Amino acid sequence: MAAKVLIVDDERMIVKGLRFNLMQEGYEVDCAYDGEEAVGKIHEHRYDIVLLDVMLPKLSGFEVLQQVREFSDVPIIMLTARGDDMDKILGLDYGADDYVTKPFNPLEVKGRIKAIIRRTSRGRIAEEESGNTIEIGDLRMDLENRRVTLSGKEINLTSKEFELLELLATHPGKVYSRTMLLQMVWGKEYPGDVRTVDVHIRRLREKIEHNASEPRYVQTKWGVGYYFRAHER
Repeated sequence: MAAKVLIVDDERMIVKGLRFNLMQEGYEVDCAYDGEEAVGKIHEHRYDIVLLDVMLPKLSGFEVLQQVREFSDVPIIMLTARGDDMDKILGLDYGADDYVTKPFNPLEVKGRIKAIIRRTSRGRIAEEESGNTIEIGDLRMDLENRRVTLSGKEINLTSKEFELLELLATHPGKVYSRTMLLQMVWGKEYPGDVRTVDVHIRRLREKIEHNASEPRYVQTKWGVGYYFRAHER
């Protein structure tokens, strides 16, 4: 079955060009031209990935991202016309999986899409084969259905947050450097830096820890990296 992509951008020529290139690759492509339309479509349809522009009418890309993350972990690549780091950091902070700076080469966008879909597909296959559930303290991970609950309440994680938690939780006590996590979760060809890992770890802690400043599960090994502590304090 062809992967389904949603392109969200108010510049219709960019949408037209991306849509043509992605359809040539065999993707099923849907389009939205403002933030409100984007949120509505993601509510109504299941997409494998979303390309989301930062500067949009009605709702900005960041506002769309925040609203979507309340109900969906669909992978999202931010499209930004700015070259500064703040947009990139904000996008990652709000739950984006990747970003591309305009003007971009369609080949780069296709490469990023393929990499993310390949990783998420591998994860789903592995989970279907294992059917494992991890329960530690009041934290429960259903690997098959990619669900996480804390004290019985479901926690909505992004795909990258889930993959980080799954990697750490399935290897409790093992310390991973930020570089290792970046390569294992985002892929060796990912052009970002280790700050990406720090942002996602912080967001993950805010969601699964009762007190993010005193984490019980995702621990820091100072000067080295991060690890999962299997036993509560």
